[in-house]
Amino acid sequence: MDKPLKIVFFGTPEFATGVLETLHNSHHQIVAVVTAVDKPAGRGRKLNESHVKQFAIQNNIPVLQPSNLKAPEFTKELKSYNADLQVIVAFRMLPKVVWNMPAMGTFNLHASLLPEYRGAAPINWAIINQESQSGVTTFFIDEKIDTGAIIDQQSCDIDENETVGTLYKKLMDMGSILSLNTVNNIAAGKITTQTQPMKDTLKEAPKLNAANTTIDWNNSTKAVNAMVRGLYPFPVAKAVLIQENIETVKIYQTSVRLEKHKMNPGSIVIEDDIFKVACTDGFLIIDEMQLPNKKRMDVKSLLNGYNFSADARFHNGLL
Repeated sequence: MDKPLKIVFFGTPEFATGVLETLHNSHHQIVAVVTAVDKPAGRGRKLNESHVKQFAIQNNIPVLQPSNLKAPEFTKELKSYNADLQVIVAFRMLPKVVWNMPAMGTFNLHASLLPEYRGAAPINWAIINQESQSGVTTFFIDEKIDTGAIIDQQSCDIDENETVGTLYKKLMDMGSILSLNTVNNIAAGKITTQTQPMKDTLKEAPKLNAANTTIDWNNSTKAVNAMVRGLYPFPVAKAVLIQENIETVKIYQTSVRLEKHKMNPGSIVIEDDIFKVACTDGFLIIDEMQLPNKKRMDVKSLLNGYNFSADARFHNGLL
């Protein structure tokens, strides 16, 4: 077995915790964790600790939460841990003074097959864009975002009814193993890196916002269904409902019905407890949705206690 490395781990969400736990349970030593500053959440505005911080505290790992990654007091404290290597999973961009610090470098785990899907939301966009494959990549960090030399990759199939929730779990487990293998290979001096190929037409994974998570019904039923699955269970697809008031509803689960029609995209048909919305090549059946100030409900229960107006329709995209 190769000598244990001293590692500083950077990460915030649950996806990062899966990797942190695997490294912590290995023969390597996590000497410190760097994670996001606690943020107020919920109605009581109680400070919310990151998933990674909670794991670190439970396992007596020192936690650093800098608001400024270039601050001299932070870089001095980081240096004091004398890490051989830094591992980054789902964290913000690092300044060179940080990623250049350890002798063996700093590598990042990214949830896509780089160079495709660089950016903040690779798992969501792979499903939204109806890809058949995804995967995880480890690469050394450089000055730009997700562009450094690739160390290793592993791919997996995206199932027909995959959601971001199921793919997230699949890639977290795969990424944990790939990250440990990468650490072991770095420790053993067995890595060879590959420069990321330059392509003119790379698919990107931009941050999710109100515009790109709101359904445009001028798409095919499969494309809209893929968008719903690619945003479930987080952050959830939205649709703009026009009736007496204009409201934004959340759409959780859908299915596809391909059939010809002459209706405008976004038109609503309600029949026999089935809620259908017209797309370009058929109808999207909405199985679960949430109206403003209501709880999430299956559509059959919703239709038992709520009447949509006769002229209700969905707007195409964000108003």
